[in-house]
Amino acid sequence: MKRRQFLVAASAGAAQSWAAANDRVRVAIVGVGSRGSAHIKEILPVANVEIAALVDPDGRRTEEASSVIFQKTGKRPKIDSDMRRVFEDKNIDAVTIATTNHWHTLTAIWAMQAGKDVYVEKPVSHNIWEGTKLVETARKYNRIAAGGTQRRWWGRFRKAIELVHAGAIGDIYQGNFFFPGSRDSIGFKEPKEPPAWLNWDLWLGPAPMQPYHENLVHYNWHWFWDFGNGELGNNGIHLIDIVRWGMQKKLPVRVQCSGGRFGYKDQGQTPNTQNVTWTYEDGAMIVGQLRGLYTAEPMSWDFFGTKGHMHLMADGKFHIRMGRNKELEPEVEYPVNLDHFQNFADAIRARDRKLLHAEIEETTLSTALCHLGNIAYRVNRDLRFDSSKMQFVADTEANKLLTREYRRPYVVPDRV
Repeated sequence: MKRRQFLVAASAGAAQSWAAANDRVRVAIVGVGSRGSAHIKEILPVANVEIAALVDPDGRRTEEASSVIFQKTGKRPKIDSDMRRVFEDKNIDAVTIATTNHWHTLTAIWAMQAGKDVYVEKPVSHNIWEGTKLVETARKYNRIAAGGTQRRWWGRFRKAIELVHAGAIGDIYQGNFFFPGSRDSIGFKEPKEPPAWLNWDLWLGPAPMQPYHENLVHYNWHWFWDFGNGELGNNGIHLIDIVRWGMQKKLPVRVQCSGGRFGYKDQGQTPNTQNVTWTYEDGAMIVGQLRGLYTAEPMSWDFFGTKGHMHLMADGKFHIRMGRNKELEPEVEYPVNLDHFQNFADAIRARDRKLLHAEIEETTLSTALCHLGNIAYRVNRDLRFDSSKMQFVADTEANKLLTREYRRPYVVPDRV
């Protein structure tokens, strides 16, 4: 199937209008594994949003998810293994994307070119170049595009960042995060014929053709560079996003990473332990630690300012110590959590991307920090980055990892 058969002109998509706030938004969900199932659960209660289609190369998943939706609504969504056929449907208004990482950007680009608005799960790209194309597409076609960094909707995190931005602890010179993964060995799985329920060609998509094995389908693909971005891209993106948001930073000028895959020998390629430092032009730093073996230390964030220190916990609660004081500052009242899919639907109806709490450019920047850290790990050296050129300084090997070779016809286009 050729792309021009299912792409709709940008002008047609931009001409879509919403007459009133209660207009129905018809959504296709692409990828109905654990995150896609969460999309279904969270979208169903949102008023006047209909799940109209489900897409997954695993036919078992779409059948099961369709049954869940039918039991809740009395309607069965269209199901398909190939997103391109669903994107041809002019009655679909928006697409939520919960595929494997290596499909995120191309799915979003195809959907936006076909006149759909998109909600893209984190990390929103598989490499840095893809992220630039993702934002470029959203702007060219005037689409509402949100990223899946859900903590930006949580009341506690919004209050914490509000205080940081207001100067409650002074000027922020460093932000830290810690993520405990506690991952066990995935062992080794032998190549075999893909099962009958899986469209292997579509699952691979942009990635190189290679044998099927059971460590890829359906979760451990995270630990293979062709498909995933390791724990830094899997969970680290959420923590990076909070720190970058609080520090109001974009892309760094230097990145350092150390780590490894410790504790076992298995089929996985990505590190299970990483320490990453991103340094900015003014000397401010983001310091991240991901520990994939065993620890009692919980997930957390820290902002260090010229007047005090803020410590955030996994549930978003935080406490502040000012100066040399040992006593904590009094607790504050937290606003309520927002609904991220309600926010997405509201922005679609208003045709206003400024309403989004995690607009695609913001999530793309946070995702880029994941990629920078992983590239520093893979080439095993400190790197200098020139954000004006979106390239590393005098490092051919590192620059090759800014993009990938795409397998036709699953190619992220140079000209979107």
